[in-house]
Amino acid sequence: MQAEEQGKEPRSSHDRGLLLIGLFKLAKAIFFFGIGVGAIHLLHKDLEDEVMRLALKFRFDPESRFVSLLLNKVDLIDAHRLRQISVATFGYSAVALTEGVGLLLEKVWAEYLTLILTISFLPWELYELVRRPDWFRLSLLLINLAVLWYLVWLLRRKNLLKG
Repeated sequence: MQAEEQGKEPRSSHDRGLLLIGLFKLAKAIFFFGIGVGAIHLLHKDLEDEVMRLALKFRFDPESRFVSLLLNKVDLIDAHRLRQISVATFGYSAVALTEGVGLLLEKVWAEYLTLILTISFLPWELYELVRRPDWFRLSLLLINLAVLWYLVWLLRRKNLLKG
């Protein structure tokens, strides 16, 4: 009552789960935007020279197996592939930004969008985990399963999802 008497609206409470997921999506948007910028930055540069420069900067042995593997893989990347990488990562960044902002604003459409996108990536994540199991892939899968579970629970609680 006092807040209304002073001309202020009462403070609304935001869903902490949506806030956390929204911030995670915004972090992904920034990360993938950075990858896109990096891909554009590497256009018209000698990628082998760039790998060697980074290896030396981070004190990797230029003759190591890791650096040799990177040099072999970088031979497969040309300017066209870098453009494809930048377009794809900018696109994914825009989608993650849309999800994140929508979730922070607690928009139902963003909850559905995130639910659909999370479900759509699960088969690929499972495939990658089976193909090359490691803690990173397992962690990503577990985070996305937690996001999926939370969104299903939230939408059912709001009676916006049947099942």
